[in-house]
Amino acid sequence: MVVHQSELEVRTPGRGLIDVTAQIAAVVRASRITTGACVVFCRHTSASLLITENADPSARRDVIAWLARIAPDGDPRNAHDAEGPDDSPAHQRSAITRTSETIPVSRGELVLGRWQGIFLVEHRLASHLREIVVHVSGES
Repeated sequence: MVVHQSELEVRTPGRGLIDVTAQIAAVVRASRITTGACVVFCRHTSASLLITENADPSARRDVIAWLARIAPDGDPRNAHDAEGPDDSPAHQRSAITRTSETIPVSRGELVLGRWQGIFLVEHRLASHLREIVVHVSGES
């Protein structure tokens, strides 16, 4: 078994979904692993990962709107607001999404569906530098 690990840094513009599929696919290609698995891990509690629709931007806007309905900014029931009214909701949104995704690798490429992309979800309003660990293991 071959193992390859890399870390990506992504500057977010603030709340929203940032497509990181191409960067992760490049790590998989660089690993020279032909058959295996790619684990993608977000090292944050107020950002997360999501595999979702990559063709129609309205689908991504709908996800952000849905998360806002579930965990609204400025909710007076939240005690954790040290960094502002989006602090606790960002952690809540991260808790119901995922901090890691596992994608099969076949023929040296990510095995994603036709309309799937891998997105970093920034839950905070302000721009942040986010770290993503990409771990690829398998046979070369």
